[in-house]
Amino acid sequence: MNRNNCNCHAHNISGLYGITPDMTDTSVLLARTAQVLAGGAQWIQYRNKTADVALRRHQAGLLAQLCRKYGVPLIVNDHPDLALEIGACGIHVGEHDIDITAARKQLGAGKIIGVSCYNKPELAQKAQTHGADYVAFGAFYATVTKRNTVVATIAILKQAKTLCTVPVVCIGGINAANALPLIEAGANAIAVSQALFQARNIRETAEEFSRLFSHAEIETPILN
Repeated sequence: MNRNNCNCHAHNISGLYGITPDMTDTSVLLARTAQVLAGGAQWIQYRNKTADVALRRHQAGLLAQLCRKYGVPLIVNDHPDLALEIGACGIHVGEHDIDITAARKQLGAGKIIGVSCYNKPELAQKAQTHGADYVAFGAFYATVTKRNTVVATIAILKQAKTLCTVPVVCIGGINAANALPLIEAGANAIAVSQALFQARNIRETAEEFSRLFSHAEIETPILN
């Protein structure tokens, strides 16, 4: 398989989006990610803020292989050079990371760029204008994964849906008990780390998250 052929499309960003936690034990990371994938995750983001370059490269490369096995796109947090090296589908960046235009020049047209927009719909508009493939808002709930987060609301999510044509991802403290209102309000995907990778039964938890999208489709009519 050509590892640079990720077979992913931005408009398909939907469902459960698993974000890996900071872990030094690569075997545990892979085992837990496999359970997330088996439970129906549609996207995986490799995010490790504490790893050194060698560990990051090692983990990302193995995760890329695992995701290909399941036919699920892998997104790398922050590092376009690493994404290219392992044949990931793209990157996710924050407001103070690499510029979208520079990232696009480095990655090429075929890769996905996701952008954190926190609680600012105007950032999402700007990101979309500059070529972002999806935008992410949060934190919607209290989270232990990331410090110094801002608070996003369902009203902000709804506003973003009216301003943006690219998919909108929700993140921050989301669990199976509080995710449905976000999905019903228009979230294309929900990004989950702690409640997923630290769950007692990871696969069952991923399945529970995945079912929420089917429930929302049944309960909420799609208006043309």
